[in-house]
Amino acid sequence: MKRYLPFLIIALVAAATAGSGVMTYRAKVAAIAESEAKATASAPGAKGAMPPRTRGQKMAAVTIEEFADFQCPPCASLSTIIQTLEQDYHGKVRVIFRHYPLPNHQHARPAAYAAEAAAMQGKFWEFHDLLYKTQSVWSKATEIRPLLTGYAATLGLDVNKFSADLDKPETSARINADQERAAALGVKQTPTLFVNNQVVPVASFNAEGLRAVIKAALEPRPSP
Repeated sequence: MKRYLPFLIIALVAAATAGSGVMTYRAKVAAIAESEAKATASAPGAKGAMPPRTRGQKMAAVTIEEFADFQCPPCASLSTIIQTLEQDYHGKVRVIFRHYPLPNHQHARPAAYAAEAAAMQGKFWEFHDLLYKTQSVWSKATEIRPLLTGYAATLGLDVNKFSADLDKPETSARINADQERAAALGVKQTPTLFVNNQVVPVASFNAEGLRAVIKAALEPRPSP
């Protein structure tokens, strides 16, 4: 025991020094989780709601909740910025994607269905990224379904299952649930972003602006 005593003392001192920081971090994470849970529970149709599409660690200190339309050009630009920030703040940022297809975008809802059909084979985010990268192609197509099926094949999905899943009630139900949450939060346009349940001004929808928002969210809050 004596042999390990110095190491034990060092560990205890380090723990005591870092204790306040750890407690602040844990309190922040717990507050975010509680706030998000309350918001979800209070949203229309929340009972039995499906879990959202997320990327990143569940207990990340910063949660970006995005309401987006796959046919919306600003959403495509913002998607690239968010991906860069996810890499720069790896482990600290989690992204929640919510479907909000606009009625004036003819192919937005079919694209959302396709992303959800891909999710049923574990490829939501791959399809999400591909839709935004190829937005200028499929958004102008007369018939979108053949293109979507082609994208599924490119990602190695079972095309027959993908095609069947496009028309399943569960596919449209998830998109409708996201739209109900959007209505509960007062979302009216795309893209709309919340960082730790606080709406982000449109003026900050750029790399510099979002980086500043994330940095502010990561700063420890003063004790009350």
